[in-house]
Amino acid sequence: MNPRLPSFLLVMALAAVAAPVTAAAAATSQPQALRAEQDIAAFVRSEMQERQIPGLQLAVIQHGKVVLSRNFGLASLQYQVPVTDASLFSINSATKAFAGVAVMQLVQEGKIDLAAPIGQYLTGLPAAWQAVTVTQLLNHTSGLPDVLDQRSGKLVGPQPDDAAAAWTAVQALPVEAQPGERYRYNQTNYVLLAQLIELQGGQPFTAFIQRRQFDVAGMPHSGFGDAKDVVANKASSYVLDRGGKGYRNVIEDFPVFMRAGAGINSNAGELANWLVALQSGRLLAPASVERLWQPTSLKDGKPGAWALGWPAIGRDAHRAVAGIGGARSAFYVYPDDDLAVVILSNLAGGQPEQLIDTVAGFYLPALRQQRGGAYAAHLLRQQAASSGFDGLEQKLVAIRRQHGLSAPTEDDLNAWGYRLLAQQRTKQAAAVFQLGVQLYPQGANGHDSLAEAYEADGAKAQAITHYRRSLELDPGNTHATERLRVLGAN
Repeated sequence: MNPRLPSFLLVMALAAVAAPVTAAAAATSQPQALRAEQDIAAFVRSEMQERQIPGLQLAVIQHGKVVLSRNFGLASLQYQVPVTDASLFSINSATKAFAGVAVMQLVQEGKIDLAAPIGQYLTGLPAAWQAVTVTQLLNHTSGLPDVLDQRSGKLVGPQPDDAAAAWTAVQALPVEAQPGERYRYNQTNYVLLAQLIELQGGQPFTAFIQRRQFDVAGMPHSGFGDAKDVVANKASSYVLDRGGKGYRNVIEDFPVFMRAGAGINSNAGELANWLVALQSGRLLAPASVERLWQPTSLKDGKPGAWALGWPAIGRDAHRAVAGIGGARSAFYVYPDDDLAVVILSNLAGGQPEQLIDTVAGFYLPALRQQRGGAYAAHLLRQQAASSGFDGLEQKLVAIRRQHGLSAPTEDDLNAWGYRLLAQQRTKQAAAVFQLGVQLYPQGANGHDSLAEAYEADGAKAQAITHYRRSLELDPGNTHATERLRVLGAN
């Protein structure tokens, strides 16, 4: 089925110790840096081709400076306009990171208490909503009903484009959970946060962000807008059709009352300026930034999925916080490593966030060893293209040994296999899925995917074998059950 010593002080100290050989070190590092940039560009181009992303911007920020900035592909397919530094991309729900910063700016000023119930600030809310805290709104553990119907993508209520009617309708719905009990991504949370920021900040939300963040950080071309607005240098937005063989235009709709949750247009360079301003103390004090990025917990003590407006990418080392929007634009900050990566694209569903760890790994060798599976898959695709799909497992072993990479994840291989299936390259897809099964033999999804490839290739007996194995591993796999029925193998 488809799928501490501050680092800048450390650098200064090391530079002082190594002063006599600085020139030689620089001469050595320049070719290495150039090779890394070339390898990153090759990786990005390969992924753009695989994911069918028309246009993309990339920026890497290290030790407070932009160390890599590149543009790829087309901002407009219709007019064949290339992506440039000036191109603006929708960042969709990554806008929520800006809302998180805005709340913390008002916390610093004593105008908001993160632990306070929203009913302390906003009047006229349903009784069941009033006890939800500001933190629970920021980290999506409020339990409130969603003003956006996730199935249709439309506002709730009888009039899908009527903001006032939607806000009335959502307040009449029952709550879905008690505050703090569970995580559920929810646009209602950020409608309330926009109202809170406007009330305590004394100006409209968009004006607050403009004056307190865009203007301070040096973002003269960034702003709010959707398909109804004229935005100079705006990259067109696309989505692949169901067969993955063509593009459709995306008509972006970010209602004004929901713009704390989505609606910013920016570019990688200006987002890099914002991240530098945030980490250098120009937007928030260091203690406030640390609190902003601190992962939160549920009532039972289990870790939550978000910090304050930022998804938390939790792991044992090289933790990250993120802004992710529309499966098309993303940025990761690695606070302990003084590194950040921005990737913006114009394909909804392109999921560039899946590329960020790989790019970061060129600057963090330990992360590359831990999270280098996507790059290993990229190198394996290159080898398969040149020498065929036979012996993929042996080819992967050699790649991992040579480059010190982790194995591709099951999802990496699944995505590659399904792209091959969409191209009707059934034997090659089966080879990729077979590698997935070899690496992850207990993965029900991998066996199901391999069975699909065998079925598409006319290998009925092998398809039945792997559908059955998938069912053994996951008795609830209704897709395998249905395919076995169709194949007469129940």
